[in-house]
Order: sequence, then structure tokens, then C-alpha cells
Amino acid sequence: MIADEESLKCFGCHVDGLIRGKSLSREEAFDLFQKILKDEQPDLQQGAFLAAITAKGAEPQEIAGIWQAIYETDTVKVRPQVDGPLSENCGTGMDGIKTFNISTAASLVAAAGGVIMAKHGARAITSKCGTVDILEALGVDVDCDPETVKRSIESAGIGIFNGMSCKVHPSALGRILSQIRFGTVLNVAGSLSNPARPELAVRGVYSEKMVLSVAHAMQEIGYKRAYVVHGRSADGRRGMDELSTLGRSLVAEITEDEGLKTYTLHPQDIGLARGEEKALLHSGSREEEAVSLLRVLEGRLDGARRDIVCLNASPLLCMAGKAADLRDGVEKAGQIIDGGLPAKKLQHWVACQNRDPGPRLEKLEAILAEAWA
Repeated sequence: MIADEESLKCFGCHVDGLIRGKSLSREEAFDLFQKILKDEQPDLQQGAFLAAITAKGAEPQEIAGIWQAIYETDTVKVRPQVDGPLSENCGTGMDGIKTFNISTAASLVAAAGGVIMAKHGARAITSKCGTVDILEALGVDVDCDPETVKRSIESAGIGIFNGMSCKVHPSALGRILSQIRFGTVLNVAGSLSNPARPELAVRGVYSEKMVLSVAHAMQEIGYKRAYVVHGRSADGRRGMDELSTLGRSLVAEITEDEGLKTYTLHPQDIGLARGEEKALLHSGSREEEAVSLLRVLEGRLDGARRDIVCLNASPLLCMAGKAADLRDGVEKAGQIIDGGLPAKKLQHWVACQNRDPGPRLEKLEAILAEAWA
């Protein structure tokens, strides 16, 4: 749809305000982003909006307004019938330390420990290999429809909705994400637009400045429990959208009873040694990373990778009542890995989230054999 001159000027006026540091109300953010989703503004104006609000720094009500537009206008909704709350974990990307897919491994450990995972991820935009990319390499059908994901969550206790798929977001989100190669407010608001509306979540963000704003946005959206986290390198100069074993992590924790609290976490606080950054970096092709990930999940790779997976599985286990606290969660995550449960969970997941699981299971078996070689 071609916008008329008045609509162009009104939209442009808001973009100009964002450039000058003026914030939007939730209603304004909702209205403006609906216009983008409905393609009622030229591509240049749409791109300018995303760049301006990202550069300014999106505030909680702006994130919530954009989330609301995506969820109400451009999300196929499902309600998995499960015995327990739904959980999710996701990172924003755009961080300074390009690690392997920690959140993917942590979600499999948590699911193997009884946490019901309804993930919502995307292909890599600013990183080498996104959650959808690595799961595709492992055999999960990431291009299936939301009903197939729903059945996987119900049967296997885990599933992932592809945030860049028109089957999940049929109107526009995939169109927008496919056209950009830089991080935007959609790394947060888009990832929050989960078709299954989980009540519990771990959200990794790329900047310390975002921790509180994202936590407040998640409160406004209606999450019952959540951890918003940002970890730092050993020297404190660079960050990651995960809990860090290299240095300190800033955490904003949301609970129903206590509301929002913030604190700093060091790996030694919960019995972990400081990790070596080099061991955590994404170092090869998707296929090589898939093999490495399975070695961690099978308990064949000790050290930095195992530790950071256990650390990031811990809050998922805590929120779901599977661990008493973060230290206990780390210990339980290690026990789950030592029992060989995450790889079995992955096999079940591949069997459930696939229209034709046979070839995909054969592919996974070949990767498992290589991991054991």
C-alpha cells in the first residue's frame, strides 16, 4: 500500500523525534509498527524507524508496543496442552563475544530435566550461526508449521518456532528480518513474540544498559518469572547475551512475589571456575559446531563449554521448580548431562518436530556417531 503525503509526514515526524532522543508511548510504538507490518510505509521509512529507535535505545513501553503489534497482527497463535508452565530462552545477538550456541544446549539440558520448552528463534543475523541454523543442522524441521511445533512441545517437551518463517509470522516479520543484516529492537521485541506465550523466560541481552529496560518490558508483557542477563569478558570490556563464566554477569530477576530485583553474579559464586574465552567461541562450520554441541550434551566434553551450558540451564531449572537455586541448578544440569539425557531428548525432538522424521533421524545418528568417534 502506498502511503499518502500526510501519513508519510506523520510517520517521518515520529522518526525525527526518535533521532532527537524523544521516546514513544506504548500506543504510539504499537501504531507505528503496525504500519510497518502492514507495509504502509516505504522501505526507507521502515528502515529509518528501526535504525532510529535502536540507536536511541528502546524503552520498556516501546518494546512492549512493538511486541504487541507483532503478536496481535503477525503471529500464528497456539496453546500447547501440557502439564506445567511453558519456558523459553533466547539471546538478542549483537554481542561482542561470538560464542557457540549456548542457549540451544542449555534448553536441551533443561528439557531433559523436565522443563517444558517453547523456543522462538531465528537464523543468524549478526552472528555466525543462530539457534535455527544449529537446530536445522541437528535434524529439527525448523520450517514446519506452528501446529507441528505445538505437537512437539506436547510430545517431546520441547519445540522451536522459526521467527523468520511466514508460517509463524505470516504478514511481515520474516520479510523485515530477511532484508537486514544489523541488530535492531526486533532482536528483543521480535523474539518475545512467541506463538505459545510462555510464562517463564531467560533473555540474554547484548548490553548492560538493556537489562533493566528489557526486564521492565517483560513485566509489562506479562511474564510471571524471568531472568534478563548480560555477561562480561574476563577484562570486563566485552559482553555476551548469556550468563558468563568468564567474568561477572548482570542479572535482573522477575518473580511474582518479589517483583524485580537486580544483582551481579560471578561464576565462583555458584561453584564454577572461570572459563577460557577461546574455548567458547564459534570456531567452525555449522556441521562442526553440531558435533561439538553433541559432545557437550553427551558428557564427552568437560571444561569451559560444559560449565557455561550448565550455568545457563540453571535459571530454567530454577524457574520450573526443578532446582532450589542457581548453584543447585548448575549441579543438576551436570547430572542431567552425565546421565546422557539431553542427546536422548534431542532424538525425541527430531522425531516429533518433523513432517518426515526418518531421514532427519538418520542424519542425527550420523552426527552422534561422529561425536563419539
